[in-house]
Amino acid sequence: MRKCKITVIKTTFDKESAKEYGVEGLKKCPMHNVGQIYYADYAKPEGFCDEAWKAIYQYVFALSHGASK
Repeated sequence: MRKCKITVIKTTFDKESAKEYGVEGLKKCPMHNVGQIYYADYAKPEGFCDEAWKAIYQYVFALSHGASK
């Protein structure tokens, strides 16, 4: 099993959507900064955002088990 390199390339916060659909006081997630690097296989890397992991874990799992890029 190989480890996949995960690099934070962009962080965003949509103020309009947050204002319309979010709760009062919602702000940009402080968990990640551009340029951070993580390595993972099937387990969430330490310090990685739970919600971000939910969005990408199936791809990381597949790549770490030999799927083509």
